[in-house]
Amino acid sequence: MREILNLSNHLGTPSFTSSSDLIRSSQSIKDKVYDILLKIPAGKVTTYGDIAKAIGQPNSSRLIGQILHNNPTPVVVPCHRVVRSNGKIGGYAYGSRKKRKLLEEEGLKFCSSDSTDLEEFQKHRITWPLS
Repeated sequence: MREILNLSNHLGTPSFTSSSDLIRSSQSIKDKVYDILLKIPAGKVTTYGDIAKAIGQPNSSRLIGQILHNNPTPVVVPCHRVVRSNGKIGGYAYGSRKKRKLLEEEGLKFCSSDSTDLEEFQKHRITWPLS
């Protein structure tokens, strides 16, 4: 754990004085991410990067992906509404086919097996803060 704390300080990321600070920080980030997910209405999508920026961690897209990967209730907390910034649907706990099906049921259209039609993607994309 000390190595993580030292690396955090070396990289200029938030300074943590103990492992409990690091755990509390990651818990609060997870809570912020889940709060945002609950605000994404059916038929809309956002990106991992949009969420990272919204929580004040603009370089943390991969962290957002890890948090979503560990979402214990992926249908209740709608992580299927988060896609890659290039319009590809990305991963999902129940597989990309299930994610695609959920998004199609919410009105998104796809131009191929793993990519949303870019025009539709932009039409359905929301960013933060919500206006």
